[in-house]
Amino acid sequence: MLDSLLTPSSSATLAASPVLYTPSLTQYIRRQTITVNIGDVPMGSGYPIRVQSMTTIDTMDTLGSVAQSIRMIEAGCEYIRITAPSVKEAQNLENIRKELRARGYTTPLVADIHFTPNAAELAARIVEKVRINPGNYADRKRFEFIDYTDAAYAAELDRIRAKFLPLVRICKEYGTAMRIGTNHGSLSDRILSRYGDTPVGMVESALEFLRICEDENYYNIVLSMKSSNPQVMVQAYRLLVQRLDEEGLKPYPLHLGVTEAGEAEDGRIKSALGIGTLLEDGIGDTVRVSLTEEPEREAPVAQALIDRYTHRTSESKAIPAIENYPINPFQYTRRTTHDVVNFGGQNVPRVIADFSQTLVTEHKDLHPIGHFYLPEPDKWRMNDLGADYIYTGSQPAQFMLPNGLKQILDFAAWQTVSDQVNTFPLLTADAYLQSHVNKGSLQVRLNFVQVSLPELSDELLDVLRTDRTVVLLIKTDNAHAMPELRRLFVELINQGLTTPVVVQRAYAEIPSEDIPLYASTDVGGLLIDGLGDGIMLSATGQSEPNTLKTLNSLSFGILQAARTRITKTEYISCPSCGRTLFDLQETTAHIRQRTDHLKGVKIGIMGCIVNGPGEMADADYGYVGIGRDKIALYRGQQVIKKSVPADRAVDELIELIREDDRWIEPSLVNE
Repeated sequence: MLDSLLTPSSSATLAASPVLYTPSLTQYIRRQTITVNIGDVPMGSGYPIRVQSMTTIDTMDTLGSVAQSIRMIEAGCEYIRITAPSVKEAQNLENIRKELRARGYTTPLVADIHFTPNAAELAARIVEKVRINPGNYADRKRFEFIDYTDAAYAAELDRIRAKFLPLVRICKEYGTAMRIGTNHGSLSDRILSRYGDTPVGMVESALEFLRICEDENYYNIVLSMKSSNPQVMVQAYRLLVQRLDEEGLKPYPLHLGVTEAGEAEDGRIKSALGIGTLLEDGIGDTVRVSLTEEPEREAPVAQALIDRYTHRTSESKAIPAIENYPINPFQYTRRTTHDVVNFGGQNVPRVIADFSQTLVTEHKDLHPIGHFYLPEPDKWRMNDLGADYIYTGSQPAQFMLPNGLKQILDFAAWQTVSDQVNTFPLLTADAYLQSHVNKGSLQVRLNFVQVSLPELSDELLDVLRTDRTVVLLIKTDNAHAMPELRRLFVELINQGLTTPVVVQRAYAEIPSEDIPLYASTDVGGLLIDGLGDGIMLSATGQSEPNTLKTLNSLSFGILQAARTRITKTEYISCPSCGRTLFDLQETTAHIRQRTDHLKGVKIGIMGCIVNGPGEMADADYGYVGIGRDKIALYRGQQVIKKSVPADRAVDELIELIREDDRWIEPSLVNE
């Protein structure tokens, strides 16, 4: 096939380097870990990837917590996490545990600890696992920058060790497991001062606590690196795995999650993009999908992500190995490409809507992809989710398209249309090469060439070197889809080619609820590494026109979650727990209703002061519960208004946005 697949070209744009964070970049091989005993449900590579979630009921409500835990267990949760912010909640874990056991449920319980060592030390004697956040536990978070000397830094580590050791020794004595869970938004002032708000700081925060545990010969540990930004989250987990290996530390199991992912489709896209990208590389031993919904709704989403890998090894086709990876997996850099019309270069990734199975005969046919014809002024209007191109296959659209939308046709159909200036052909690799041999007529500005990895021949690569009109549309039928597409990108980089690339994924006979999870993994996992200049999604066996609208929204959602094209408001909302001080789902829906037209604005919605302002570190504005019916409003991480009555808080939030000249009135067009 390709005699050059393993030989990087001297013109490669990035230096190749060995990869230690995954067993293989092209085979599905699960990362080997030690076993962590958590009650009677052990975790590690010798066992299935586990599903878990967290209760949202007040921990002091014993029967309510039990009832919700049972619903979660019956939905598929194998571990139940319960918040224990103070000693009284930690004490009540015993009542919850006893009641569950009395009803015949032996699912391990996990105590979620933030600030209180006393609560952790008590909970560790009751439940099967405790989770501590090294940014909060025995460390300081006051959003202060301190220029530590080495001696002062070492003294802080000694202070932390003294506060942390009692918990380690209790866990060791009682056989209790521990998760050391770093959150991007709650790094301590000490870590931020030395390492910054980075994946490096996240990893070091966990390793400091892990080294204390290993000094005590305590190894019953799970690690996590959670962030509301999937890009940061993926980089941090990769770096953690690499650092464990480099330091000779044990290969601990990993808990995967995108924290504060949000609700509905956006929450699922963001979660799948982060979690799925890591699962593709065999990383991850338990999954929690954090949605602003009832916790029992999280488990099926987590299980759907996990199930995709149950038979991955037997279903996938062999992919040529990547010995050296010409991409920095720990820092985002977009692949260098040249401009072809509005693809590549500095252009945002483009969205192509697949109309090949749907005739475009009326103006309203374009409504699902964000283009609206207004008869009265005889003009077109496009919303923020307006597709850039439509692919109509062999059937041209039967009217003139709006200026903001261009048409792609199969090569044979394109050759028959009168307007070959404003339409563009799609060719197979063979047809493209044949056209060059026969000096065939191609579009002078833009030609799409569909290609898979096996079709990426030396002849094709040679022609692409001199043709600046091509955008590749890459595809695969491999079950191990993302790695095969990644392998294709690696070859382009190694060959020094800067041709823009659109990632095409087509899904057949896939449940509609799973398509966002699969596409977010397959395409989003590439975008995380700066690979891809566009996206085209297709699905067969789905109802029209809803499928077109769903796939178009999904395409823009994936680009937004990967932080490569921002087209809508982003909500960083916690999934709720027993600490939440208001109805988080209702409030999030209300805020979304009032603000979802603010393109590019990020709003954090946090149920309690524990999760804010730290957990919404990435947000422009924050809405944080600080008491019953009392809200604090933030600009970034700075509190601007305290103790705002809940019934006025959304209006006050809008006023804050207005003060910053970032408010615009909602569109008058009812879409």
